[in-house]
Amino acid sequence: MDARILSTAYSHIGRVRSSNQDSGYAGTHLFLVADGMGGHAGGDVASSLATQAITAVADERFESVEVAQRTLVEAVRHSAEELVEAVREHPDLAGMGTTVSALIRFDDSVVLAHIGDSRIYRFRDGVLEQITTDHTFVQKLVETGRITPEEAAVHPRRNVLMRVLGDFEGAFDIDTAMLDTTAGDRWLLCSDGLCGYVPENEILATMAKEPDAARASEKLVELALARGAPDNVTVVIVGVNETNLSASAKPILVGAAAQPLIFDVVTKRLPRVAGRIFYPGATTEEAEHFASADYLDVLIAEERKRARQRRLRWVIYFATTAAAVIGFGIYGYVWTQSQYYVGTDGNSVVIYRGVNTDIGSIPLHSVARDTDIPIDGLTPFVRDTVERTIPVLSYKQALLVVERIENVASQ
Repeated sequence: MDARILSTAYSHIGRVRSSNQDSGYAGTHLFLVADGMGGHAGGDVASSLATQAITAVADERFESVEVAQRTLVEAVRHSAEELVEAVREHPDLAGMGTTVSALIRFDDSVVLAHIGDSRIYRFRDGVLEQITTDHTFVQKLVETGRITPEEAAVHPRRNVLMRVLGDFEGAFDIDTAMLDTTAGDRWLLCSDGLCGYVPENEILATMAKEPDAARASEKLVELALARGAPDNVTVVIVGVNETNLSASAKPILVGAAAQPLIFDVVTKRLPRVAGRIFYPGATTEEAEHFASADYLDVLIAEERKRARQRRLRWVIYFATTAAAVIGFGIYGYVWTQSQYYVGTDGNSVVIYRGVNTDIGSIPLHSVARDTDIPIDGLTPFVRDTVERTIPVLSYKQALLVVERIENVASQ
């Protein structure tokens, strides 16, 4: 089967951005999504450089799955060096960075390398499972129990990255894994332009309904566009059959990496963006930020403030609710104690204060006066009426009722 029927890459600029800073690649063995960040043009340079550096060495048949994994991780690290070197030669690119989520298929296994908040999903037997973990500030809050996944989805700092490939030197962690794959599996790599706006149940439904990779990728992008697509959207789908993907299949390159990379043009139109990336509130097209140490301290302090505000809101809510319940209970009890009725204790006619009911084991009535009029001395009709109880508006009215009962009993 032609590999391009099973696998594809598709990217769209979205409805808001003025440039596509995503890059996507669907090759023979390697599949990749990179989501650039860093201003008007720095993001497309970053994702393009990273994609080119990784695809140059990682899309081939390796001698073992272990070699494939080691090569992929080294390729991602090397791509970061390319970004550092690019900024040295073109300082106006300072502050650029990119996510990378990459997959190599080797026989019945896949190896992954991941950094940032793009994602890799596995669709198997009708179940869509997120394989990678987002390297975001809100994901850390979820993992530490500070917020729920539902709160993370709408958190104002949900696009702040904790880890990313950028123009800075030093060690950084790349998530990597070696997983099995079987015929019928489908792997989805995507930028947060898809997973950040389209619910997973809709992604699942599309993957299940569209076996053709090209149609599935188009449908997924259409779902993002239907929600306004405020970010670039890139989708790479990897289908698995009984054999390796055909080595004759032509690789598909989309997004920024599919366009010529001309630094002279880039640097003329790129403002300095480092300050806007590291500090919130700056005017920029970018929704993503990379959290420097100082910025992270600001975010942690901000989240603590939000947590205090949430706790205060809950305290106010519970206090208000409790006060309302207590107030209603007090009012209700006071009202019951202003009521009277005539009934019986089984032996005689009794005037009761309150209402003829209980709350659990708590009675809402008490004896106001035992008249000592024997219940057995009443006519059947009057006795039945008293046993059913006779509500009255006041104690004075209760006395009048008892007087009538007594007159009937004496006749």
